[in-house]
Amino acid sequence: MIGAIAGDMIGSVHESAHIKRTHFPLFQKNSRFTDDTVMTIAVAEAILHRQDYGTCLKKWGSKYPDRGYGGLFRRWLQSEDMVPYNSFGNGSAMRVSPVGFAFNKLNDVLEEAKRT
Repeated sequence: MIGAIAGDMIGSVHESAHIKRTHFPLFQKNSRFTDDTVMTIAVAEAILHRQDYGTCLKKWGSKYPDRGYGGLFRRWLQSEDMVPYNSFGNGSAMRVSPVGFAFNKLNDVLEEAKRT
């Protein structure tokens, strides 16, 4: 999880840039955490406190509304609907690291990853 969050911050300054260099400072003045970190923390909280994923995702997303969420997620976040919004992007992959940390058996990891 620490690696995912560090990678998010390191990559945040390069997200819309086409950088071809391999040597650059890891953390820069404009490095910041993005929606990926916020959602990773939300998933971790849901697991640690046995809370509903949707509730935690909405709670943390509302707490940090300007972190670069996709359009479908933003609409879901602002709605009253708790039904999953069926993301077509990479958001689920970006927030799933707490599942691998918390569950030991492959079947448990796969089932829990689906729930997030």
